Amino acid sequence: MNTKSKSRAVKPLFKKQDIKITNGNKTFTLNNTKDLFLIAGPCVVETQKITFEIAKRLKDISQKLEMPFIFKASYKKANRTSGSSFRSIGVMESLDILGNIRQKFNIPVLTDVHSEIEAEIAAEYVDVLQIPAFLCRQTELLEAAAETGKIVNIKKGQFLAPEDMQHQCNKVIAAGNSKVMVTERGSTFGYNNLVVDMRSLEIMKRFGCPVIFDATHSVQMPSKEGGVSGGSPEFIEPLAKAAVAVGINGLFIETHPNPAKALSDASSMLKLDKISALLKKLIAIHKLTRGA
Repeated sequence: MNTKSKSRAVKPLFKKQDIKITNGNKTFTLNNTKDLFLIAGPCVVETQKITFEIAKRLKDISQKLEMPFIFKASYKKANRTSGSSFRSIGVMESLDILGNIRQKFNIPVLTDVHSEIEAEIAAEYVDVLQIPAFLCRQTELLEAAAETGKIVNIKKGQFLAPEDMQHQCNKVIAAGNSKVMVTERGSTFGYNNLVVDMRSLEIMKRFGCPVIFDATHSVQMPSKEGGVSGGSPEFIEPLAKAAVAVGINGLFIETHPNPAKALSDASSMLKLDKISALLKKLIAIHKLTRGA
């Protein structure tokens, strides 16, 4: 363990503003831990029908649990091990689907961006721009996302120490946008494997911005299955429980009605009919942790 993690932490450039989302008629502040919030959806937009189905199910579950909810789906998978892997049904078609979900269900939507021009285009359709882990140090991408005025969620690179994520947050803040969040998704552990260091959650909490735990990519096994990433979904629940016990703000979960038939990350997504039971357990831990 790096005993100098406190001294290494970089101070934010200025005090961050409250980050708020609206679900229906309710507004939630993401900075505090009163309400554990959920970011969930399929890995990628596959069809309008299945994406709408997942969005509706997740909205119904989150409303029943009174849990703030942000729907997520990628309009394009730019980072694939194999060039033959599925990437998108079409960028604009997928963005239209995400924009329609945002309007029809009155819920905030998150998607990944991979370049400066993509940030500008995607911002017209969604509420949160996510910086993929492999691109988390791309300064111009972070600045472009910041300049849209949208919430920016930065995934911690598998290759980065948690302390170094403060520098990436400050790039967004320096560009004039204080609405920044950070997400832990595991660290490289040799080849074809990831490990979650729960200390990283505590370290990133010092930054003062919402900290999210990605419970599905953390169980991924990159390129394990002959050019396709594998995974160990049986560890989603214990890792999510541990992360919530640390005192995080939000959870990131990719889910699908039939993960085995999903077009991306099939081996690490949580089956949709299991998410409600898991969230009930996690909310109970969250309440206990904050003394509610």
